[in-house]
Amino acid sequence: MASGKSTTIYVGDKDLNRNRTGGDDLPEIKILCFDLTHYNRTTQFLLCCAGVFALYLVYGYMQELIFTLDGFRPYGWFLTLIQFAYYIGFGYIERSLEKTTVPRCIPMRTYALLAFLTLGTMGLSNSSVGYLNYPTQVIFKCCKLIPVLIGSVLIQGKKHGPMDFFAAFAMCLGLILFTLADSQVQPDFDPFGVFLISMALLCDAAIGNVQEKAMREYRAPNNEVVIFSYGIGFVYLAVIMLVSGHLYKGIVFCAQHPVETYGYAFLFSLTGYLGIQIVLTLVRTCGAPMAATVTTARKAVTIALSFVFFSKPFTIQYLWSGLIVVFGIYLNVYSKRSKLTFADLGKMVTTIYHGAISRTPIARQGTKKLLLEV
Repeated sequence: MASGKSTTIYVGDKDLNRNRTGGDDLPEIKILCFDLTHYNRTTQFLLCCAGVFALYLVYGYMQELIFTLDGFRPYGWFLTLIQFAYYIGFGYIERSLEKTTVPRCIPMRTYALLAFLTLGTMGLSNSSVGYLNYPTQVIFKCCKLIPVLIGSVLIQGKKHGPMDFFAAFAMCLGLILFTLADSQVQPDFDPFGVFLISMALLCDAAIGNVQEKAMREYRAPNNEVVIFSYGIGFVYLAVIMLVSGHLYKGIVFCAQHPVETYGYAFLFSLTGYLGIQIVLTLVRTCGAPMAATVTTARKAVTIALSFVFFSKPFTIQYLWSGLIVVFGIYLNVYSKRSKLTFADLGKMVTTIYHGAISRTPIARQGTKKLLLEV
């Protein structure tokens, strides 16, 4: 062994240890103050999954709880402004604790685009909660894998197999059926909410792929991405709300309900900030589609808990249309293992077709013989 330190930390197969250490050029993988660099990929993935589920379940609960406040529906964008302000503060606290003096890695032009997409994703998503049944909003977010796949093709030039497109089709079908069910059982169903969450998904698809490309190219730390993305996004939104007059109205309303707005928003933002750190790590290590798959699976649990903690009408169509979406998620995960291409699919169809033709005469002869024997 090269050193006693290496012997102490890594015990077992030499090849495995070599893959873990990977030399001096191994990219640093950190979540807040926790260094995951020297864990294997499977352990990194499982730790990130556990963090995503724990934090975003609380995040979803607090988001829905805030919108139960009477009169809060028009203030989704102001909630986004508060959320961005908290995120900036959390980012600076983390940066000061780590005592990092590393200069900015990603160009400001890229951050300007990331800030715009982040604002669209979170602002439109928060606003849609005021117009949609929360499970419907979440089921839409479950299907962000569809625009993520499209974005990965357009932005990064990636190629996807037929299983990915089958997964996208299943998600679209389940989403349509879930929305139809919601429109039947919800007396206050508003199509404007569908428009808002759909636009949020388009921004979300772009932001995941832009983040992945930028973080891999420049190897920027997570807190840098958070501070600059949300800092510039905060300026965008503050100027827009100031000009439109919604900033003053939001301040007045929240001053009347400080605990239900600023207090709940603190917990909402804290869990969201920690969750973003983990999602960024997932994007860095596993790619945008896999990160989207993990967060989508978490949303399925969020939907179930929403019906448990908040009273709302339920129909069995919610269940089986949601299962179609889950099936689409499974197909996407399976596609990462099978690596099935369109050429392979064509060969399989051809083989099955020729096999069916070759067996047909034999099957008919067997049927005639059986009838004669009877």
